[in-house]
Amino acid sequence: MQTDSTSAARGLSRAILFIERIAGALLGLVTILIVASAIGRYGFARPLPDAFDVSRLLLGVAIGWGMASLGFHGTHIKVDLLAQAVGRSTRRWINGFAWAVLAAFTALLCWKIWGRVMSAMNGGDATMDLRLPHWPFFLAIWVGLMAALFTTLVRLWLIGRQGTDLGEFDGIDEQLLEDQKP
Repeated sequence: MQTDSTSAARGLSRAILFIERIAGALLGLVTILIVASAIGRYGFARPLPDAFDVSRLLLGVAIGWGMASLGFHGTHIKVDLLAQAVGRSTRRWINGFAWAVLAAFTALLCWKIWGRVMSAMNGGDATMDLRLPHWPFFLAIWVGLMAALFTTLVRLWLIGRQGTDLGEFDGIDEQLLEDQKP
């Protein structure tokens, strides 16, 4: 029989995987759109309408959702020389402080992007050719950033509760190489 913590951990893992798949699918969509536009423009002298605007807006959405993955895994660029030079309890406080700063930054970014969503809705911002409104893209960015805030707060909670380390996912390359050995 599963315990509540096991089912909660599985649910959290599924949520993180869902977030990562959204970010990956969006990045793939941006790539397809850019390639199709280049083929249309250079191969047939007929570019896709609004390909530039839509691709940059979708890239923003992919970045927002990608930040959610970063917020959980912590695979962003970091220098943890100080954290590695101190004891475990001090390292835990440093990690907690670093993730709290990231959570505060993400919360501020959510707040500012929400203001941009409201501004775009009220201002009627739209793309040049097809007149697609900008606000749904900004709303998708905001939802991704809210997911980023959630994942960052989950990681901060795990640091406080379990003392997880900043470098928890840094050894993934070595693990992949180890798994590939016959």
